[in-house]
Amino acid sequence: MAPVRGAKKRKRAEKTAPAPSPGLPLPPLPDGGDWWDVFFRRIAGRLSSPSLLLLASPVLIKVQSRVSPCFFRYRQSSFPREHQSMESVLMMSRKTFDYICSLVKKDLTTKTYGFRNFRFGDKTILGVEDQVAVALMRLTSGESLQNIGMWFGMNHSAISNITWRFIESMEERAICHLKWPSPEEIATIKARFEKIYGLPNCCGAIDTTHILMCSSAQPNSRVWLDKENKNSMILQAVVDADMRFRDIVSGWPGSMDDSCILRTSGFYRLCEKGVRLDKQMELPGGSLVREYIVGDASYPLLPWLMTPYQEQGLPAAKAEFNKRHKAATTVVENALATLKGRWRVIQGELWRPDKHRLPRIIFVCCLITNIIIDMEGTPSKEMLVTGNHDLGYKQQLSNVADDNAAKQRDVLSQYVSAGE
Repeated sequence: MAPVRGAKKRKRAEKTAPAPSPGLPLPPLPDGGDWWDVFFRRIAGRLSSPSLLLLASPVLIKVQSRVSPCFFRYRQSSFPREHQSMESVLMMSRKTFDYICSLVKKDLTTKTYGFRNFRFGDKTILGVEDQVAVALMRLTSGESLQNIGMWFGMNHSAISNITWRFIESMEERAICHLKWPSPEEIATIKARFEKIYGLPNCCGAIDTTHILMCSSAQPNSRVWLDKENKNSMILQAVVDADMRFRDIVSGWPGSMDDSCILRTSGFYRLCEKGVRLDKQMELPGGSLVREYIVGDASYPLLPWLMTPYQEQGLPAAKAEFNKRHKAATTVVENALATLKGRWRVIQGELWRPDKHRLPRIIFVCCLITNIIIDMEGTPSKEMLVTGNHDLGYKQQLSNVADDNAAKQRDVLSQYVSAGE
């Protein structure tokens, strides 16, 4: 049988990659400069390019595509010009960056099926440090793949592949940095909470925050619509006194309330079974207090979860407990605010995110936050972001209270008031 007409493949003319946009001359490299300095020179030079700023202008974007206002808000932001060093660009020290590179080096250099070298616009092949820095800039800046690609003269798909390879590697190689504390670590955490906030046997603080999304109209899209009429995904986090994430849950839609998210979590099941937060402490006078975490009024009052008194006109002992309780829950509020401030990819309104990948991005952001704390200590006041991490959301209230938990809270209120 004769071959089908036109079946013979024609040799296509090879497409040449567009030349990178010319940037201003790079700053001189200081004596003894290494990769850290070279990479900063690269981004300092390219981000100063007038042509790049023109390409990223909202006017041209509006002409090229007619899409929702949410898209324009996501695309038109420019890279912050205040960065004077790589530390401010990547939001971490050189020591921490080098450690992260050592974790993912094997995965980012292993040649697998379909492997190809990633190159900058000037044809320079990206090394491990380059790939890690590009991925971190995607997470810290929150810029679109297209914008970051323009900064480096790269295709947006290459930026996506680099970022996702990095995320997958961190999930596997750095998992030890986000785990429930050992008995020795628990003892240290309890000592910290009692010393700072005066709450004995306290093991952490819990809260939730909304990750906003700009979603397309799909049959099941209303499940992501929360009570404030916004599309969102929820992150539940338990942190210690140093704002280190100890347990997180993400991926649930914004239509669920805090109490429901808690009850569907593995953390809840482990605490209810006594696998976690099961040790007791004897207070002066002989009263026993179980290990617990603190949470705001949106949570049920449970033997292992202490919430504030909600009545008006509280007596002195209960008012003192609420005061200390509020101070202790501030640690998780600051942790979530700082998380969003550092990793701008989960700050603001994400443009049609992959709802299967987003929880993994959130997890890695929490993971790297813990690495920074492990390597550099508790965030300084300069690095700390305070204030409301969930602007525009009203306080939820739960009226569920376990009888034994209510008795334990009364014991704690008497204890903290006696220490005054």
